[in-house]
Amino acid sequence: MLKLYYSPGTCSMAPHITLEETGAPYETQPILFPKGEQQSEACLKVNPRGKVAALQLDDGQVLTENTAILSYVAKKFPSANMWPGDPMSEVRALSTMAWFSTTVHPAFAHFARPERFTADAAGVDKVKEQGKKTFWGCLQEIDQMIAGKEWVLGSQFTVCDPLALVFYGWGLRAEFPMKELKNYSALKERLLKRPAVRKILEREQSLILTAA
Repeated sequence: MLKLYYSPGTCSMAPHITLEETGAPYETQPILFPKGEQQSEACLKVNPRGKVAALQLDDGQVLTENTAILSYVAKKFPSANMWPGDPMSEVRALSTMAWFSTTVHPAFAHFARPERFTADAAGVDKVKEQGKKTFWGCLQEIDQMIAGKEWVLGSQFTVCDPLALVFYGWGLRAEFPMKELKNYSALKERLLKRPAVRKILEREQSLILTAA
């Protein structure tokens, strides 16, 4: 059985939702970042980088990084229809997840954890301010990306949608004016109507629910 190592409120929420959407049985192991559990010996054996998400496969192998995990789960359970069927849509999904992971996520990290990105204590505020501007710009780009669409890639719900929801939640946490992003907010509302999404948000006690 697949086993997901996750931490509430982090980007691991995306594979958590995706696994729930498949309807297949899976196990979960919460890792509490506020308690530093990601640096415990047991967790580092699963992922030496001390990060989530990590997905332990049936044969004991471990996958890390959301782009890989989401792709794997969607392809392993094709009946859930969360992976595009044609080559162009498939590469668009990969391109979108890559941008989410390499640009949007780091922008928030610079805002939320600026001390990780400079050895100069006097430079922390500048890193945070730039991270804030960059992350807000990314959220605005996502808002435009989904204009006129039902889901991130168009008419099909895919693994890109739970990942987009992660950043919406982070925007709320940062107290950004998320309601100004009409398309993005509408996407969030559509996602909240999906039982699997709501179940995981409730399990992780997500701010997205209380701010809805």
